Amino acid sequence: MTRESFHERYGPVALVTGASSGIGLAFAEELAERGFDLVLTARRTDRLDALADRLASSLGTKTMVIGADLADPDAPARLIAGTEGTDIGLVVSNAGFNIKGLFESKEPSAMAKMLTVNCHAPMQLAHGFLPRLKARGQGGLIFTASVEGLIGCPYSTAYSASKALVVSLGEGLWGECLGTGVDVLTLCPGATESEATAGLTHIQGIQPARDVARLTLEHITEGPTYVPNERYRGMFEHLRGLPRREALTGMAESMKNLA
Repeated sequence: MTRESFHERYGPVALVTGASSGIGLAFAEELAERGFDLVLTARRTDRLDALADRLASSLGTKTMVIGADLADPDAPARLIAGTEGTDIGLVVSNAGFNIKGLFESKEPSAMAKMLTVNCHAPMQLAHGFLPRLKARGQGGLIFTASVEGLIGCPYSTAYSASKALVVSLGEGLWGECLGTGVDVLTLCPGATESEATAGLTHIQGIQPARDVARLTLEHITEGPTYVPNERYRGMFEHLRGLPRREALTGMAESMKNLA
């Protein structure tokens, strides 16, 4: 698909949540370079304002900045209402965070917040935006999940469970949207350059965020799921091919010392 045909199919405006850093920031930059105007949302609006100014200066991108904390259960509804009348053809539900370590050592309130951001928000955003995308007759919906959503991951148990919901949500909606003109893709990245991975020298195969965003957009029609990191794609294909007890035992042993 050429950049012109991509813009025609998914433009003129793209919405990206969690756009202040990491993969979300990379999606915003990549889409701006493809000629999209943007709706960007995150908690840190100062970063979004600076990004909007930079993209306007370098590319002429028009950006709507909406401050939102998706840990607030009502935030998705406000985001949907706040973009009424905006011709959004691509929704990138990217915001999320993780909790690592021994499951029972984590605060219940932190896990509840993670479930709201990682699970509640993408489900509600999809529910609000899918009717608009279907009414247009074309468009796209991208969910950022994780390779850890493909199998239960010891010492990342709550996060893994939250991303498993995103994988199932994306797969189900991919099936429901067949023939509607709306493409649904669930992105399952491995380790990616971000604030969270900065300085973590024990992690191998960290992928630049811009590569993740670019490859995802290039494969948007090849759902339901996509793993952009070849190293992690091979690793998790191997793990999912093993008897589940064997796979989990090996993962638990390898992750125990890092927890």
